[in-house]
Amino acid sequence: MSAMELSVGLPRMHKEAGERRDFLPGFVAFLKRTGFGDIVIEHGYGQGVGFEEKTYLKRSERARFASLEECLAQDVLAVIRCPDEEAIRRMRRGSILLTMIHYPTRPERVELLTELGIHGVSLDGITDDAGRRLVENLQAVGWNGVHAAFHEVASSHPRFAHPSRRPIRVTCLGAGAVAGYAIRAATRYGDPKLREELVARHVPGVEVTVVDFDLTWHEYYMLTRLEQTDLLIDATQRTDPSRVIVPNDWVAALPQDAVILDLSVDPYDFSVDPPKVKGIEGVPEGTLDQYVFHPEDPAYERMDPRIRRGHRRVALSCYSWPGIQPRECMQVYGKQLEPVMRVIARKPVQTWDAHHGTHYERAVARAEVNRWRVENVR
Repeated sequence: MSAMELSVGLPRMHKEAGERRDFLPGFVAFLKRTGFGDIVIEHGYGQGVGFEEKTYLKRSERARFASLEECLAQDVLAVIRCPDEEAIRRMRRGSILLTMIHYPTRPERVELLTELGIHGVSLDGITDDAGRRLVENLQAVGWNGVHAAFHEVASSHPRFAHPSRRPIRVTCLGAGAVAGYAIRAATRYGDPKLREELVARHVPGVEVTVVDFDLTWHEYYMLTRLEQTDLLIDATQRTDPSRVIVPNDWVAALPQDAVILDLSVDPYDFSVDPPKVKGIEGVPEGTLDQYVFHPEDPAYERMDPRIRRGHRRVALSCYSWPGIQPRECMQVYGKQLEPVMRVIARKPVQTWDAHHGTHYERAVARAEVNRWRVENVR
């Protein structure tokens, strides 16, 4: 099937009210230039990022607005957050679903896509030959999260902007890509302008300590470290999401005015055995509608009773830190998806070659659910 015969569906994300991430009109223009056929966009698309329907329609005569049902019926579906099971079941067998699937931690999605004959392509699984993600916005994860966290630190610290205070002490768990951005952001309070203002007033800066994952098991070290921490950041990538890094008992070692920032945003899931838990036990699951939780927040009482949460600090968690700035976020994702869509436009999914294709063809092929399953499910 040629690109001219492939239709594209762009559905909205029917999640929280604060979820506003839709692809921008420029992405629709790209789809036209690449040669795709009908571009079916769900009614209301783009409003959250400040665009009217007519702006999309001007970018391609092949674009039209329709119901969610029509969007789901297209050959290729592109949406950042994975649709729920009901929506996936309404897709056509043989169609392609481009979304964040998270194969390693969502085995039920792998089984569902396989059962339905849908070619899932996990955006978070599109990597180059060295394993580096090609569709990601990790910089925004680090900077947006740290910016929000320092707002809370400044609010609780009685002398935050005073030259007599000691340095702000940040402990970052993990040393990967997200941690790298978080560390740099932390040295600037998540806000370069704020840093300039404080430097001009001779206010001491920020001290960042990086704790590698392999050291986090050492209880004495960790408790000593936590006692000296104003901002605790979890930027780890655990291979075993059933094991916590900081048990709730350890949270008690943090100063009362300390702030916890969850950048890993792993979910709690008690439907599997063993259950999946967050790296820092007792942190609520945040959304774009609410990502700051004070100790008395009712969200703690709504958590599963199996989650220990007796020791609390101000905590920040959000399933999508880039989504705080949705237009900027989708500008990045749209550009990153262009070479992915070119692969889809030029070759049928059955012919993608994970070993001998072009650079992006290899990356996209590795992220396709059937090929990923062969390589990773034993």
